[in-house]
Amino acid sequence: MTSPRRALIVIDVQQEYFEGLLQIQYPPREQSLARTAQAIDAAQNAGIPVYIVQHQMPEQAPVFADGSATFKLNPEIEQRAGKAAKVFSKAYASVFAGTGLEAWLRENEIDTIAVTGYMTNNCVIGSVAAAEPLGFKAEVLSDATGAIDIANEAGSASAKQVHETLMALLHSNWAAVAATEEWIGALDAGEPLAGSNLVVSAMEGRKQHQQ
Repeated sequence: MTSPRRALIVIDVQQEYFEGLLQIQYPPREQSLARTAQAIDAAQNAGIPVYIVQHQMPEQAPVFADGSATFKLNPEIEQRAGKAAKVFSKAYASVFAGTGLEAWLRENEIDTIAVTGYMTNNCVIGSVAAAEPLGFKAEVLSDATGAIDIANEAGSASAKQVHETLMALLHSNWAAVAATEEWIGALDAGEPLAGSNLVVSAMEGRKQHQQ
């Protein structure tokens, strides 16, 4: 079994998700924040590069406005940012779009990204999906990410429903999904996380829901 060459990607753990319009609802944001901090500490102790990204919008934007109080990193992340490999900004859901992340990862011969942060239903899924055609494997720390309640003309879903559904979706094809403690165990062992696949997930889904 080949040991993965990992980097930890910390997506948008900014005050917008704690004090702004997009407050994380599930898992509880203080819990997911603590798990993210735990993952950063474990990665830095293991010599794994950590990339911290902030979503940035123009100064007059209603969310993530450049220079605003809610654009800032959460203090738990800010105090760890000094040891990060990079701290950078993005303007799209994907951490790869319009940034230098792909080049930085290739320079460091990284083949696996471990993803934490917000939101499950936007930047996490967008970044993991974008990693696939670039050839990077992905891991998602389920308790170090989070979602919001959503409702629009197409329907509505609670944050819990959104998060749990997307974790199952990601694990079925695009990523290996696990809790932070399990990920740290794999990190310490130098092993990849075990994932599923679309065929197995489809068969299990049929077994559970079409009986």
